Amino acid sequence: MDFFSSMRVSATGLDAQTKRLNTISSNIANAETTRNADGTGPYRRKDPLLAAQTDRESFGEILTNQLDEQIQGVQVEEIVEDQRPPRLVYNPKHPDANAEGYVAMPNVNHVEEMANMIAAQRSYEANVTAMNAAKTMAQKALEIGR
Repeated sequence: MDFFSSMRVSATGLDAQTKRLNTISSNIANAETTRNADGTGPYRRKDPLLAAQTDRESFGEILTNQLDEQIQGVQVEEIVEDQRPPRLVYNPKHPDANAEGYVAMPNVNHVEEMANMIAAQRSYEANVTAMNAAKTMAQKALEIGR
């Protein structure tokens, strides 16, 4: 793997984890939202769907880099809604309460979101470390030529 490939792979990881952190923060911010944008129900928790992405920039790279054939980064394919049902909370005075007095609250679990946030943060830090290691190796290689 060459220097630029390792930097691109780390950059895709940084981008994916940034989007994951943004999605998690959106979930936490909407944990009490009982009406979504179209007014049909409570906010539904969202998750980014990550997928492998081959690290190729041009047709020339494909032809010249046969050794790097298996290098893959990551990308966010889409943001999907969690299909778990909303939690029902008894609050008959709430404007969104049903006939029995229950309010459908978002399916956001703060503990789960915080665990996901820590995992995303650690992944982000790992990608930064990998990028810094590649940069340090490139700098050391340039020093050899002096």
